[in-house]
Amino acid sequence: MKSVPESAPGDPGPRGARGRRHRQDLVLDLVIDAGHVSVDDLVSSLGISPATARRDLDALADQQLVIRTHGGASANPDASSLPMRYRAARHAGAKEAIARRAVGLVDPGSVIGLNGGTTTTALAQELAARASFREAERPTVLVTNAINIAQELAVRKHLQLVVTGGVVRESSFELVGSWGEQLLAQIRIDTLFLGVNAVSARDGAVTHDESEASISARLMERSTRVVVVADAEKIGASAFARITPASGIHDLVTDSAADPAALEALRESGVRIHLADLDPAHQEAEQT
Repeated sequence: MKSVPESAPGDPGPRGARGRRHRQDLVLDLVIDAGHVSVDDLVSSLGISPATARRDLDALADQQLVIRTHGGASANPDASSLPMRYRAARHAGAKEAIARRAVGLVDPGSVIGLNGGTTTTALAQELAARASFREAERPTVLVTNAINIAQELAVRKHLQLVVTGGVVRESSFELVGSWGEQLLAQIRIDTLFLGVNAVSARDGAVTHDESEASISARLMERSTRVVVVADAEKIGASAFARITPASGIHDLVTDSAADPAALEALRESGVRIHLADLDPAHQEAEQT
């Protein structure tokens, strides 16, 4: 089983909801990597109490992320196809850090595109909270095909929201199909933040669904700059449907756990690499 840094028994890590979410993220990673873990495994690996381990497993089971068993939990065999709101629980801290780093690559008042996904959703939340965007003289235009992102940003006066048409994909909340592509033919995007299921020098940016790949490719065609946002486990991985070869990607924002060899191969393909700072204190400073 994968080991993680130990803490004092019963210590949940950072205080409050952020600490619980981070700890449950670690628990979920252990269950998925091992296939099954016991309460004793979690006590040993994470340095938490048996009661805390049981509560965390119960919480993850309630979200259908794991299957609770006597004395432990097993990985959900359908985890790869769970709706996006469940997958967001994995690597939440890295996604938030990537979002903080990625927002620094764009200027307030520009036209920004976002496709669907857990990392682009974190980025949308960062755009909504960042002071420089709230205080800009003119609103930033957000173009997205993700209805959850649209809902998140609809009440933000400093963001002008444009939503593509299309048919909703329930697993990702993305609008796909020809209606959205027709709208995109009429607009121009300065920077597109592209969420993916995998990215590599060999395959480029890829996703599991061909309809999502198609609408993401149309977003790319209308964009001056394409920035892939992806946590470390997606770097060097593979998926079914190509969005773009590596030559179509200008920048990649990921976290420091990414495979160095895979990152170097992407650099050699002409992709600029930006590594996110995993220190959550930076987020609080940037939002004040």
